[in-house]
Amino acid sequence: MTLTDTYTLNNGIKIPKVGFGTWQSASGEEAYNAVKAALEAGYRHIDTAAVYKNEESVGQAIADSGIPREELFVTTKLWGVGTTEDAAKALDESLKKLGLDYVDLYLIHWPNPKAFRPDFETRNLAVWKAMEAGVKAGKIRAIGVSNFYPRHLKPLLKFAEIKPAVNQIMVNPSDQQEEIVSFNVDNNILTEAYSPLGTGKIFEVPELADLASKYNKSIAQVVLRWSLHKGYLPLPKSVTPARIKENAEIFDFDLSIEDIAFIDSLHGKAGLAKNPDEVDF
Repeated sequence: MTLTDTYTLNNGIKIPKVGFGTWQSASGEEAYNAVKAALEAGYRHIDTAAVYKNEESVGQAIADSGIPREELFVTTKLWGVGTTEDAAKALDESLKKLGLDYVDLYLIHWPNPKAFRPDFETRNLAVWKAMEAGVKAGKIRAIGVSNFYPRHLKPLLKFAEIKPAVNQIMVNPSDQQEEIVSFNVDNNILTEAYSPLGTGKIFEVPELADLASKYNKSIAQVVLRWSLHKGYLPLPKSVTPARIKENAEIFDFDLSIEDIAFIDSLHGKAGLAKNPDEVDF
């Protein structure tokens, strides 16, 4: 397995099994240099979002890399709009900032923004129509969601013309969100794991330090390898070139069944995911 190995989405499109996350990477040199280092390290799957406010920097790094567009997989996300028309405009704005003719994956970032509660179903179906239109227009190759629970996905699955291909959620040893993952599996929706290292909190779990020593690997490498063993698609994020490279070096070892089970048991050791129906945005 390598950074270019892929999963196959439910629409037949291939997606690299490990992506590079850019959440909390500041616009400008920080995000640009991080993406540049990731591409140089062999990553071909880059994940950003409108709300990260770094799409221009991400796009510039992609352009300057010289890597053919067809060799890259680029994801961005829709934020904070509630109508079909506004969602279509938001997609075009993201494409302009990225400097791309299309994105490989476009996600609804949150299922129940505060401005549209409690009628999230109507809002999600409205923006989904724009995303489906984006697919038909060649602006998007696959569409999906982020932070969706089964209760948010069910009405979308009922009425969507194009089925969600991905549900990107916070998944790491501290919170596996088993109910969501199980629902994703049952509906042939790929689970992408953002914050696979628990936004850094995973490094504070002493049991993982012992396990890393056993394999002569870093904690990050062990946890990312665990994520792949579970069938997730991890999106590690770093702005440090050495760490970016290290996080890609996870294909030369396997975890034992016992150690996978042990990592599974670390629930709550490094925090839990937010309930999307309760976030203050």
